[in-house]
Order: sequence, then C-alpha cells, then structure tokens
Amino acid sequence: MTEMTRRRTLQALAGVVLAGAATTIAATPAPDGMTLRQLAGQRVIYSYAGLTPPDALLRRIRAGEAAGVIFFGENVSSTQQIGGVVRQLRDANAQSPVRRPLLLMTDQEGGKVRRLPGEPALSEKQVGQAADPEAAARAAGKGAGTTLSGAGMNLNLAPVLDVFGQPGNFIDQYGRSFSDDPHTAGVLGRDFVTAQQATGVAATAKHFPGLGAAPAGSNTDLGPVTLNVPLSELRAKDEAPYGPAIAAGVKLVMLSWAVYPALDATRPAGLSPAVVQELRQHQKFQGVTITDALEAKALQAYGTTGERATLAAKAGMDLILASARDVAQGEDAVSALAAGLSGGSLPSAEFRAAVGRISALREGLR
Repeated sequence: MTEMTRRRTLQALAGVVLAGAATTIAATPAPDGMTLRQLAGQRVIYSYAGLTPPDALLRRIRAGEAAGVIFFGENVSSTQQIGGVVRQLRDANAQSPVRRPLLLMTDQEGGKVRRLPGEPALSEKQVGQAADPEAAARAAGKGAGTTLSGAGMNLNLAPVLDVFGQPGNFIDQYGRSFSDDPHTAGVLGRDFVTAQQATGVAATAKHFPGLGAAPAGSNTDLGPVTLNVPLSELRAKDEAPYGPAIAAGVKLVMLSWAVYPALDATRPAGLSPAVVQELRQHQKFQGVTITDALEAKALQAYGTTGERATLAAKAGMDLILASARDVAQGEDAVSALAAGLSGGSLPSAEFRAAVGRISALREGLR
C-alpha cells in the first residue's frame, strides 16, 4: 500500500465514522433494552401546529422516543376531532417498543383557560367566590377530568395553586387563582385534584413555588421575571397550597420560570437545583416534576433548546415541555438529553430515576 493509498483509506474510514456519529447515540443500547434516544424521549413532551399531527411526530412516537403530547386550542376544532387525533396517536404508540401509555395533556383550568369545549366553566377565581367553594372546586375538578377523559386524554396541567397578592395582578387578571388566602387556595386545590384524579386524569399543581406576587404584565412567556419574596413569605404563603395537594396525591408539579432570589438569585425555578430541592425536601413531593414551556422568553439567556433541556434535567426536572408547536423542538431536546446521558454530563442514576418516576406515572394511566 502506497502512502497516498494509505491516507485515502484513512480518510475514507474517518468519513464513515463521522457519517455514523449522528446515529451512534440512537443505535447504542441501554442496559434496560432502550436506546439512549428512547430513554431521553421518555422525558420529552412534544407539540405540533394545526389540526393534524405531522408524520414526524408519529415517527417519534412509533420509535419510542416520546413521553407524550400537549394540545393547544389550535389543535382542537371539536371534541370529536381531537378524539380522533388522540386515537391516531395511541395507534402509533401501540407500535412503539416502549409499552406505556402516552401522556396526553392540555391546560383545562376553567374559565378563560380551556383548550377543549366543556367543563369546567368556572374559573378558579369564580370557584373561590362561589356560595360553596369546596363543592364548586370538586365539581370543577370532576368536570375537567370528565372533559379530558371523554376526548381520550389522561393528564391536565391544572390546577393553578398560585395565591394572588394584589387584585388584577398577573395571575388574578385572568381568574387563575382560587384565593389570596393560602389556606383557602390549598383546600380548593386539594378538592380539585382529588375530584379530577378520581376520573383517571392526572393533575398538575402549578407554578411552584408560586407566581402570586407577579404584577400585571410580568409574564415569563414574554420575558424574565424576578420575584423578590422573602423565604419566610414564600413558604408561608406561596408554597403553602402545595402541602394539601401533595397530601392528596397530586401526580405532577410544574415549576415556574420566574427567578426567586430567596432560593436562587441567578436561575429560574425550573433550572434551579435549589428550587427543585425545596419542592422535594421541604414539601416532600415524590411525584413527577414538569417544566413550563421550554420556549418561554424568560429563558432567552439560557441558550438553545438543547441547552435549556439539559439545564432543566440537571436541575432535577423530570419532564421537559417542548410546547412551541414544532416537532423539531422536541427532537432537539431528545438529542441533547441523549448526548448528555451518553457523555456523562447527565448522571445515569439520576436520569434513570427520573425515567422511573415518569414510567410509574404512565403505567398508572390509560
């Protein structure tokens, strides 16, 4: 072999290695039989635009690389239509090597924040102002669960447990808070959770540790928000409603994207190990944590989709909500998580513990 031939052979081999690099993670089996991309996919919730799920999403589901799908108003024209979509997604999941139900979710809080037609008609504020608030909360929870299960969904991103600080502030202006009293918010949140989960639909308490102090216009979807609330107040007021919800067995907790200097002066809650530990250790929550929207402008300083997903996983978040109505966003999150797991920047034991919590949730749903 001449020197030139040797060099050409080495270059050709290098080309094969480089060409295969993109598929190495996908092809590498994990000890439990799942590929690394499948393990990563167990932590990502996808979204899509329009009324018809795209082929790219169906492929990810069939490949076992998706934990679930979130639906928005633009995905729904009627209960019958979205029910047909849900059946299509479930059929795709039946072909997946990961034999667990998909997490099929939406925001059915009540009042103005409803993605599906139907109950609950009352907003959380109206529930809190009802003649019998506890009965109204139970009716709202049951109504939300019945509406979602009727369309084939199994998870609701509700109730909101934020305790509004001032009338007309960010969380109160759309009627998304039960009360400005933490005890009342806790009791009504608990009743909503209990009634909804009795229908077989998992509930999500949000937005830990609380957005009740956010003034009007302070929306983490639109930009960074910092809430300078003392730790004593956070725990006595904002976090207080989580105790009853957790005691009632709420399945998930969503963390906010606001920054809480009393817990972590630099990172939004969903990217902060300190805030996640506040939920795990102080509030004793053992269920599934889920991020708010990964594309929120509050995260504009935290890099790409993949970088945000990795930071959230490092902080201790279980599920990553890729809700930009773009399947590529979910794919980017899966790729980054798989790379982090493969390279060791996301510790295997912690990663698998998160997947274990999510798997237990999925196995308990239809």
